[in-house]
Amino acid sequence: MAPVPPGIRFLASFNRDQWYRAFTFSLTFLLYTSFHLSRKPISIVKSELHKNCSALNELSTASSSQLSDLHTAAECSWKPFDKSNYKQLLGAMDYSFLCAYAVGMFLSGIIGERLPIRLYLTFGMLMSGLFTCLFGLGYIYNIHSLGFYIFVQVANGLVQTTGWPSVVTCIGNWFGKGRRGLIMGIWNSHTSVGNILGSLIAGYWVSSNWGLSFIVPGLIIAAMGIICFLFLIEHPNDLRSIHAVQNPAPCSNNRKLTNWNGTNGHKQLYHSYKQGDKYQNWDTEPLLPQDNSSVSVPVQQVVVVKSESEPSAISFMGALRIPGVIEFSLCLLFAKLVSYTFLFWLPLYITKTAHLDAKKAGDLSTLFDVGGIVGGILAGVISDKLGKRATTCAVMLLLAAPILYGFSMISEFGLGPTIGMLLVCGGLVNGPYALITTAVAADLGTHKSLKGNARALSTVTAIIDGTGSVGAAIGPLLAGVLSSQGWDQVFYMLMAADFLALLLLLRLVTKELTSGNVVKPRSGSTTVEMKEH
Repeated sequence: MAPVPPGIRFLASFNRDQWYRAFTFSLTFLLYTSFHLSRKPISIVKSELHKNCSALNELSTASSSQLSDLHTAAECSWKPFDKSNYKQLLGAMDYSFLCAYAVGMFLSGIIGERLPIRLYLTFGMLMSGLFTCLFGLGYIYNIHSLGFYIFVQVANGLVQTTGWPSVVTCIGNWFGKGRRGLIMGIWNSHTSVGNILGSLIAGYWVSSNWGLSFIVPGLIIAAMGIICFLFLIEHPNDLRSIHAVQNPAPCSNNRKLTNWNGTNGHKQLYHSYKQGDKYQNWDTEPLLPQDNSSVSVPVQQVVVVKSESEPSAISFMGALRIPGVIEFSLCLLFAKLVSYTFLFWLPLYITKTAHLDAKKAGDLSTLFDVGGIVGGILAGVISDKLGKRATTCAVMLLLAAPILYGFSMISEFGLGPTIGMLLVCGGLVNGPYALITTAVAADLGTHKSLKGNARALSTVTAIIDGTGSVGAAIGPLLAGVLSSQGWDQVFYMLMAADFLALLLLLRLVTKELTSGNVVKPRSGSTTVEMKEH
């Protein structure tokens, strides 16, 4: 007999649950990558919307016939962004999306806990694909109404709120607290990966047909929505219920399988048997035999235990009372303000200060997201090692302030220092943002004060990210207003937001540093509990 190849031995070393856990990790990673991929095109297209118009103004001394030819050839003067207040108009589009996203996020987590996650997420992705494509069709059908673009942004912002609470709840169901910072730091890199792919895809068509910069990402997120419908496994218990149906336990004494309607749209399985004229649940059968009958122990483990008092979805105010939720939520407001200002304005800033075209500026801006991937993973590893989430965030916020000041002088740097600044700034800005929205949210959503009620995770996640999204809406809007007075004003605003985020964490940092008995996450623990969810 030939020896088994080492690669096959390695693959065989993982059991079925580990393979499904890896599959869920990868699938949710790709699903939320497509969300950010569809958000990024607007920041790439901004410089193109006004680029030709400004070029036309500079050539205003040319003859009217020459201007007409130029307008036709270059598709110049894309209304309504051809006016001097174009920054405010672009900022209004950002604000409409992010404001709708912030408002919708508070409702999304509450709704998501009461609906099947797979269906809820699929609906959101299909609708997001539709509205993203609609924005691109504005170019195809020559639509110049500001109201149309704002409507599309508002609608897209609302449906995109289905994404984050759903994927965080799903990943939280599959992974326990052991090495949660590292696992979620790696997993949360989908944000930066999506931004990078979105920049590259949008940049490919931005100069020739910016409509495709939206249509292609829209089709991608819609396709991923179909994949979500076909393959997403919300909870390990769902999978085990399937295996219980496929491999039922040997039954005697007229035992049968009974379906019960669970919560969140799931049907759970229970073993029951007939005793006389009554059916009795297997899990309530007496341990000792009665009437000289023998007890038959099932080979298949009982999958779910029916509880008379099922955990109910937590209320909004109940989630706010969880220790640390308010502080981290307000901190994220300012941290996300900084991150999303870079997300929506960095390509335009590079275009104006480094005098690069839209495609090159978009490609260069991806380095900020590369740094964000490293920063998110590093924040997770450090916080796991020290067991101090707030302290890790505070240190990174403190280091980010001087880097932001240096970034304001990017026009004085060469290409090499600019690349280094983008990488470092991306890591320090996105590190705390990534840690709070993933590991911290999951920690708080499974806090000991909840007494094992895992159904709070979606609501807690929505509150934290919803509060952060308020800052995400304010930041790009302020950037649009302040940039007209000079880009220095924008960076002063970002530094102020960074310090406010740091101040809001001081109480938690002090508590962590003065606590003599810091409880670190237990390695290898699991969040899988045999109960309905």
